[in-house]
Amino acid sequence: MATDSVQPFGARLARAMERYGKLCVGIDPHSSTLKDWGLAESADGALAFGLAAVKSAAGRAGIIKPQVALFERFGSAGLAALEKVQAEAKEHGILVLADAKRGDIGSTMAGYAQAWLDPSSPLAADAVTVSPYLGVGALGPVFETAAEFGGGVFVLGLTSNPEGARVQHAGGDDSAALRVVNDVAEVNQRMSAHHAGSAPDAAATAALGDVGLVVGATTGDAARKLGIDLAAGKPPLLTPGYGAQGATASDLAATFGDVWDQVVVPASRSLAKPRTMEAAIEAAQEDLASVNS
Repeated sequence: MATDSVQPFGARLARAMERYGKLCVGIDPHSSTLKDWGLAESADGALAFGLAAVKSAAGRAGIIKPQVALFERFGSAGLAALEKVQAEAKEHGILVLADAKRGDIGSTMAGYAQAWLDPSSPLAADAVTVSPYLGVGALGPVFETAAEFGGGVFVLGLTSNPEGARVQHAGGDDSAALRVVNDVAEVNQRMSAHHAGSAPDAAATAALGDVGLVVGATTGDAARKLGIDLAAGKPPLLTPGYGAQGATASDLAATFGDVWDQVVVPASRSLAKPRTMEAAIEAAQEDLASVNS
């Protein structure tokens, strides 16, 4: 169960979005981004960019999403930089979603779970992204660790990369994506029932599930065509594609209007502007808020 001092991730995420809005600030130290910022192509450059992004997000966004691979490419020094960026975000009260996309079975998955969700780990985040294509059941250790420490998990569901549909849509009325979404709904229902029996503020835990789905902002009506119910289990929906990738707030509203209260909108390149990142974050929050105005 979640520790007494930490409420489940879904409740914490819902409060953060209520206070700040839907934007999740991506921290992606691409080579081109570091060059634009006049920073070295190194772990030190990634650290400087990451800390600047956290400073810009503080008081303007409730959650950040560092792209683990773009720190990891610098080896142990890059991971040390990531640790410092995540620690700084926590100091500002910002939730951290580590975009690691880990996925394995048994004790190996338990190791990933410990690395990314156990507070004793220097890499520990509030939530982590995972891949379900060894079976959602194989992700059991990460769900168990999330429940124990009040963490969150985002499972790849319907992605917008061109190759994804060939696997995720396979099966038609009984598609791989449908099975993943249904399995995640069952996990959320079990975790919600557990919280209701053990948490003193059970109502707060019901706002969003602790296990979310990654559903691309440019997937259009794919969920509807596949018979997928994105509301089942109230998973938070991480919807990449807004901003530099072309999706607008109106596109998001058209795709996710029925589950808008579950939507978390990541953006990175469109925000990563030297000297104007704070203004870009504020503008994006206002743009997304306009959907319901």
